[in-house]
Amino acid sequence: MTAAFASEAAVFWSAFLSATFLPGASELVLAASLAERSADPFVLIGLATLGNTLGSLVNWVCGRFLIAFQDRRWFPVPPRQIDRFTAFFQRWGIWSLLLAWAPIIGDVLTVIAGIARVSVPAFLVLVGFGKLARYLAVAAGVLSWPWV
Repeated sequence: MTAAFASEAAVFWSAFLSATFLPGASELVLAASLAERSADPFVLIGLATLGNTLGSLVNWVCGRFLIAFQDRRWFPVPPRQIDRFTAFFQRWGIWSLLLAWAPIIGDVLTVIAGIARVSVPAFLVLVGFGKLARYLAVAAGVLSWPWV
């Protein structure tokens, strides 16, 4: 396995996991991979964006289909919280998905988008754009360091 492939795989999977409720530290993995300079920066940014967007799609699917079980005792989110986040989403609309990159609230927004049945194409475009902007900012910061 080449160093470039290892960096690319690490960036994709950490970004994917970071978009779900699992820990992934995608910004740190991307920064380390960029500093290592073993792979093309644009490929790394693209893989981070793709992985993170697909991970958010997992959250959308959870919101879309697991909400049917909200009346079960084991369901992890109380109805009051669902109502609060749904009201926020209804107030700001699908444009709030541009904030899907933000820690904690981003995961919740992507689940609520599934509950609200936002179309998958619109979801992918808005979420992907926000996540691309974040990873471009991380890459610009890392690559502008004089010691990298």
